[in-house]
Amino acid sequence: MDSAIEVADLRKTFRPRNAPPVEAVRGVGFSVGEGEFFGILGPNGAGKTTTLEMIEGILEPDGGRVAVLGRSPWPHSAELTSRIGVQLQTNAFFEFLTVTEQLRTYAQLYGQPEERVEEILDVVGLSEHRRQRCEKLSGGQQQRLSIACALIGDPEVVFLDEPTSALDPQARRNMWELLRKINAEGRTMVLTTHYMEEAEFLCDRVAIMDSGRILALDSPASLVAGLDAPTHIKVGAHQLSDAQVEDLTDLGVQRENGTVEFETRDPQALLVRLAEAGALEGLAVRTANLEDVFLGVTGREWRD
Repeated sequence: MDSAIEVADLRKTFRPRNAPPVEAVRGVGFSVGEGEFFGILGPNGAGKTTTLEMIEGILEPDGGRVAVLGRSPWPHSAELTSRIGVQLQTNAFFEFLTVTEQLRTYAQLYGQPEERVEEILDVVGLSEHRRQRCEKLSGGQQQRLSIACALIGDPEVVFLDEPTSALDPQARRNMWELLRKINAEGRTMVLTTHYMEEAEFLCDRVAIMDSGRILALDSPASLVAGLDAPTHIKVGAHQLSDAQVEDLTDLGVQRENGTVEFETRDPQALLVRLAEAGALEGLAVRTANLEDVFLGVTGREWRD
């Protein structure tokens, strides 16, 4: 797979007045293949957005190298700008314009025909809201309009900075389906997100960042497999006598709210033993997921 993005030893330090320097990005490096859906994960202050903004050409790096579609995004390149689409963390629309007027303005900036506006309205599901003013849209609709603005120039690479933040679960799921559809068209997608389930659903590979560095990088499935974490199996406590629970104390056992939760590395054998005891009512099985990887890599302490 050819690379759409190459990042090597990327660095950025902010120097605020009357405060110590903040080393936001410390030698980050990765590549993103053409047509890949790539995620950048990390806690607040990890350096995700700063990294993304340097790749987009919004910020100048202090060191390192970035190439997007074979070109450096800094200094500004009009030819490269026409080939990428950027959805920022905060929506910023032209005041008092309707949805259609907003997209027409962007289409003119990118030299796109009027037909492109109608096409994008249909892609993001905003055709019925074409005459509505942008500030009157719901949160989910505004997020879709933000994606539409990023797509209006027919980009090869799309950057998404927390595109589903503040959305309700239904709107978030709908957004995931939209982003998958966009990626299926062959566009390269780069996403930052706080939602581990979102990254597992969308991304071919993810990089987990903390303190300005990449600590893990692989496919979500490979990262989870590499964790070698136990399986948690929970059943109603009323189905097991104390003696039966005692018989299973070679496993990790936790009692809480009328349930018994076992921790095991051989879930098949435990399920057989529970079935023999007639204790499968309310059975819940939880295997390791990307959130477990994330917490294992970045820690569990509070972040400001």
